[in-house]
Amino acid sequence: MTTVVLLEGRSDVAAVAAVAGAHGLAATGYRLVDMGGVTGIRRSLAALRAEAGPVRVLGMCDAGEVSVVVRALSDEGVRDEADLAGHGFTVCRADLEEELIRALGPERVLGVLDRLGLSVRLAVLQNQPAWRGRPLTDQLHRFAGTTAGRKELLAGALAAELTPDEVPAPLRDLVTWMADDRVAPA
Repeated sequence: MTTVVLLEGRSDVAAVAAVAGAHGLAATGYRLVDMGGVTGIRRSLAALRAEAGPVRVLGMCDAGEVSVVVRALSDEGVRDEADLAGHGFTVCRADLEEELIRALGPERVLGVLDRLGLSVRLAVLQNQPAWRGRPLTDQLHRFAGTTAGRKELLAGALAAELTPDEVPAPLRDLVTWMADDRVAPA
């Protein structure tokens, strides 16, 4: 059986790939699908249903996108957010970047930015009038999504920085399900 993991975007794919790799999952045991945004879930599900052979579908979404995922999975018996886990979908509190920043803490995120050579660019954002004096976690979250490709780069780098005990629950549960095909029916 093929395991397919539906993800909202490239940054989610980068983070899941990093954590799955750290957990020793061979990339050949699953397929990570960038849906190009959560609204692509119906299209992605239709394409998977058209494939030959059994497919186990897992996924992750942001809290603000739960209603879209619930509607898309309604044919599978999903009626509300409480049903998602039983169908292999996890939910991030705000979004995956927020989960990663909270799990690592702002100081470690700053260390990752420094290693990536992005500290000066963060300082530019922090000096903008709209962001001066705002909480560092808010600044880091905004910074992650301000430039094309940065969200993906940071999600992968931050996820790679996590120890196994630090992996946020939505990401940890998803990778656990990816590793064990007996868990989370599709």
